[in-house]
Amino acid sequence: MAVTLGYCTLNEVKAALRLSDSIDDTLIENSIEGASRRIDGYCGRFFYKTAATAIRLFAYDSYRLPVNDISSTTGLIVKLDNDGDGTYEDTLVLNTDYITEPTDTAILGRPIRTISMIGGATFPISTLPAIPLVQVTAEWGFAAVPDDVREAAVLLSIRQFARFNAALGVMAFADMAITVRAVDPDVRDLLLPYKILGVA
Repeated sequence: MAVTLGYCTLNEVKAALRLSDSIDDTLIENSIEGASRRIDGYCGRFFYKTAATAIRLFAYDSYRLPVNDISSTTGLIVKLDNDGDGTYEDTLVLNTDYITEPTDTAILGRPIRTISMIGGATFPISTLPAIPLVQVTAEWGFAAVPDDVREAAVLLSIRQFARFNAALGVMAFADMAITVRAVDPDVRDLLLPYKILGVA
């Protein structure tokens, strides 16, 4: 099995485990998949890039539209349905009608999180019955897996792989028994800057 949308590679985990054989490759790949999806759940977002997909959104503010992570402005299309008929006939122009924020995403390697109107343009606000009047087509997610997330995925994959040798979730070391906890503190610290507020 090959790793799909994993945040680290089989070779990275094997190097961290100091393994050179391929006996446990399938178990390690499964661990990488599980660790990557666990990171998604913990952070409330994903760190891979999707193909361009159109999403219909509600605007609750005339000037600012919070969005899920957008990897870049490449392929970004913002359209409005100003009359509520279900057709998004008004296509906005980047840097004329709107800008994306934060404005330093290329430097920080962080995704776009907000679309803000400029030049007097406004988002249409839906009244009851509520209709999504904004359509955003974008490559959703992160352009590349951040280094901290990759490192967290390696650590979580190692932990998950070690569970196969841990009876009832307890790993014994010499005369001590260490219970495998829900969130490794090192993993938590690596992922904390990427965790969306309000995600349990």
